[in-house]
Amino acid sequence: MTVKFETRYPIYILSKGRWESRITMKALDGMGVPYRIAVEPQEFDNYAATCGEDKLLELPFSNHGKGSGPARNWCWEHSISEGYDRHWLMDDNLYEFWRLHKNKRYRVERGSGIFRAAEDFVDRYENIALSGFQYKFFCVDDYPYPPYLLNTRIMSCFLIDNKIPHRWRGRYNEDVDLSIRVLKDGLCTMLFYAFLCGKARTGTVKGGNTTEVYNNYQEDASLNKSKMLMEMHPDVVTLAERYGRVHHLVDLNAIKTKDGNPARSNPLVLKKSVDIVNKVDNYGMNLVREWGTDDSFVDPSFSDNAFPLGRKHV
Repeated sequence: MTVKFETRYPIYILSKGRWESRITMKALDGMGVPYRIAVEPQEFDNYAATCGEDKLLELPFSNHGKGSGPARNWCWEHSISEGYDRHWLMDDNLYEFWRLHKNKRYRVERGSGIFRAAEDFVDRYENIALSGFQYKFFCVDDYPYPPYLLNTRIMSCFLIDNKIPHRWRGRYNEDVDLSIRVLKDGLCTMLFYAFLCGKARTGTVKGGNTTEVYNNYQEDASLNKSKMLMEMHPDVVTLAERYGRVHHLVDLNAIKTKDGNPARSNPLVLKKSVDIVNKVDNYGMNLVREWGTDDSFVDPSFSDNAFPLGRKHV
């Protein structure tokens, strides 16, 4: 059975050993957002019993010990084979999604509006290689966050341009490495603050690569993953002790493009075909006090503060 997406681009979830917890799957199911799960062959039946076989994609490899890179790259190529220009890729430990409105967080209960809005906004530009949602725990009330931050790291919840020449590599810190490489190419990354994802704390959910790759997050695994990133990018990555263990430090301001320009200043390039119009599209979203019990709006001016503005209606 083919999944019918409400988003413009397909959503892939990578999962291993988590057919019982199904954290991201439950979050998207609750919102009514279609997705597919990439799983290894030996776990296909387990996931089919809990998730339904129609949502599953069977990977052509298993237990290789190389991290999530091969599965991520497989999803990338799968989306290209189906004719998509971009694809969503999500970790399997995202337990909720949020809308940031006037610097306050509101949980998204139903609908794919935040994903469709992000897709349309990113598609206005020629050169956004990676985009994604900021973690909810990095946003607190009453702080003036921008709707998005340019040219920084993207992690856990990605919208990826299929045309970029790079692919996932390395056993650890694949997301940081890919972000650095596209910035060095002079391309942009866009981290949304308008839309957030709630992520379970690293190492708190059984399964995934906890044992196979990260050795249950013992000290040697922490050191090894930080050293690998430093060896890939010695110009911008150093090692330091943080939170009682060796950790990598990435100096984003030190990243240079091939022309020697600071990568954090990579400018957005608006597509010539995009007409900026002074209209609001709230993508079917309404802000209510308590979902399921109260249909009155929290803020009557919500539609006047929508994001993004200026979408070209087609």
